Amino acid sequence: MSDLDATDLAILRILAQDATQSAAQVGRAVGIGQPAAWRRIKRLTDSGILAGRRVIVDNAALGFGVTVFLGIRLAAKGRTSLEDFERAVTAIPEVQTVQHVLGQFDYRLRITARDISDFERILRRRIMTLPGVGQVEANVMLSEERRPGPLGA
Repeated sequence: MSDLDATDLAILRILAQDATQSAAQVGRAVGIGQPAAWRRIKRLTDSGILAGRRVIVDNAALGFGVTVFLGIRLAAKGRTSLEDFERAVTAIPEVQTVQHVLGQFDYRLRITARDISDFERILRRRIMTLPGVGQVEANVMLSEERRPGPLGA
């Protein structure tokens, strides 16, 4: 769907900021009625432009105060399949994202832990025992600033 008008883009910006808003609230914000807003949201969803709604959880408020990004290069020996590694790493609950990347590492993981000791336990007992893990590099996140997406939202 490439024929998005200004109203569609405004709806996307609103939902990107707060996806919990009702069609009536979205409609009021963009100057259309609830039924028209609902139809537009449905069309955006059906076309795949809106691919779901997510809740942002405050990890620190839940007691997970450390976020670490791991770069992982798979070992050449044994030639573990990417599928085997991905299946094993996605089973670890502390691993929030798994990105297959091009560059120095094969994968980049985002891991949340309660503290550095908890992260060390996750690294030693879970990450380093995964099939095919070779080189690992950890970067502890100090702070995070959320940037607007391509729509400015």
